[in-house]
Amino acid sequence: MLAVLLFVLVATLSPGGATALATASGARFGVRRSLPLMLGIAAGLATLAAAASLGLAGVLFRVPHVELAVRLLGTAYLLRLAWQTARGGAPGQATLERPRRFGAGVLLLWLNPKGWAMTLSAAGAFATAVDGPARLALLLGGTFLVGATVSQLAWCTLGGVLGRILTRPWHWRLLNGALAVLLVASVVPLWLEAP
Repeated sequence: MLAVLLFVLVATLSPGGATALATASGARFGVRRSLPLMLGIAAGLATLAAAASLGLAGVLFRVPHVELAVRLLGTAYLLRLAWQTARGGAPGQATLERPRRFGAGVLLLWLNPKGWAMTLSAAGAFATAVDGPARLALLLGGTFLVGATVSQLAWCTLGGVLGRILTRPWHWRLLNGALAVLLVASVVPLWLEAP
């Protein structure tokens, strides 16, 4: 169990698309208003881990072109989020007037090939730790749910702190630009490692 916890904490706390989005939401809207997005991200990762444990991912990726379709949709979605983040201004001046919702967080993870790779790796690495795929799905789904919730809360809180420090429009442009670049950067490895 300790090995699973360490794997999940490292995987969920490392910077990526979801953490950049949580940071941006925390900066612009605060932690409380960002809770639906954070919980959606955590639920998305947990259900993805459970699906990978049950073998769904293996079946999907055996069907021709599904992996490419997931990568293309995920890239398009992350680039759209990056564009919206880059265009966001200070609170009250932002193009995005309310925080993203629960469904956006779930969709972010289900369309993110990095999330698939992370959960498939966990399912493969810990498959022999429990008896059967159902128990593995419960173990990884629950662990990823807790780990992702903690991670998203930490990154969103950091964003909230930044949101209180930023006082000038150029501060917000700089933060939004940096977070948008991080979102775009999270897409690059998906194409460099592509078959």
